[in-house]
Amino acid sequence: MLFVCVHNSGRSQMAAGFLHHAAGDLVEIRSAGSEPADSLNSTAVAAMTEVGVDITDNRPALLATEDVRASDVVITMGCGDACPVFPGTRYEDWTLDDPAGQSLDAVRRIRDEIRSRVEALVTELAPEAEIAPEAEIAPESVLAPVPEPAGPASDGHRNTSTSNAEEAPHV
Repeated sequence: MLFVCVHNSGRSQMAAGFLHHAAGDLVEIRSAGSEPADSLNSTAVAAMTEVGVDITDNRPALLATEDVRASDVVITMGCGDACPVFPGTRYEDWTLDDPAGQSLDAVRRIRDEIRSRVEALVTELAPEAEIAPEAEIAPESVLAPVPEPAGPASDGHRNTSTSNAEEAPHV
């Protein structure tokens, strides 16, 4: 499965993080951007940390034709026509706000929408699987405040490809 957004620093990284948290190494997960940022969006990282999903080691990656060709499902998020189309590949475009420059509260809403869409996708593709309980979104009233990041936020994403592609099915 491939998640694609422009900067591969926020939306696609959060989606890949949720899917990896749910499926682990059972699915080959890729994340890329048509114009990747230099680093992850620190607000997106903070929002994911709040729900127990660590994406801090991810790095934005450039979208490669090989990544699209190797994926059975490609989810795009605001990257327009940058993604090549191959027969037999399922494509979905998720209309989501870009977390770049957004407040933590705004990024939480984006994160929650991404989580909901990933859960629906997992339910559709593998009904017996579910998002691990530690990734459940806690009510904001019990979340410790997270300081806003210093400096401009980017839509940072990381490449989350699994390294053992022979054992992981392409989804």
